[in-house]
Amino acid sequence: MPVPLPIILFFVGHWVLSVFFQTFFLHRYGAHRMFEMSPRWERFFHLCTFLTQGSSYLNPRGYAILHRMHHAYSDTEKDPHSPVVAKDPFTMMTRTWAIYLGIRTGTFDVEPRFLGGYPEWPALDRIAGRVSTVLLFGAAYALFYFHFATAWWQLLLLPIHFLMGPTHGAIVNWFGHWLGYRNFDEKDNSKNTLLFDFVCFGELFQNNHHRHGSRPNFAARWFEIDPGYVVITIFAKLGIIEMRDAKSLQRAPLPAPAAE
Repeated sequence: MPVPLPIILFFVGHWVLSVFFQTFFLHRYGAHRMFEMSPRWERFFHLCTFLTQGSSYLNPRGYAILHRMHHAYSDTEKDPHSPVVAKDPFTMMTRTWAIYLGIRTGTFDVEPRFLGGYPEWPALDRIAGRVSTVLLFGAAYALFYFHFATAWWQLLLLPIHFLMGPTHGAIVNWFGHWLGYRNFDEKDNSKNTLLFDFVCFGELFQNNHHRHGSRPNFAARWFEIDPGYVVITIFAKLGIIEMRDAKSLQRAPLPAPAAE
């Protein structure tokens, strides 16, 4: 029995919107500050991130600190998510979640260099962090499936909706440091998994990103396509955001092939 169109549209829509706001707002803006935006636009995108991630919403502060740790300690024991250190994706993400909770609750000792520069909206993040909010989003996803699903096995997609943010994180941090090719000789195990990253909006160009950490364009070679960067250029031309460096709108210099 084929999957009903409403289920397909809802799943694809949730996936695309969630991963877009993760890469655009949490990662490229919140963690790296690759571009600037007005306070009103910041609140707008903050709210959109909350609504699209839903039950798996990651607040910008926690995300930024985790990601900055990842760059500083990539593929070492201090990396919060590395397939080099963890034996499987579940173990990797369990450790990541424990560190994230420690950051949120103040029980994890964060190095001062990882603090500051990320969007903060305490009122929204308090609401987002409530168990009742998480359960409300989960119930909404379930009700949609119960109404439109035509077979029991379609309900197996629900856990992905419940954990959409961590699902994207697991894909990016596991495959992006395990499977693919390298343009640059980095000290870590970062790789580019796809030539056209339609799965995670450019996040799977991990090797490129670890070399050019402040560049909003995660693609480096002429054949690589970063969909997230395409949207960023549109936002910049519309005046929604302002690039910190005019050169950011250019493609990175063609790298020499990495040594095997």
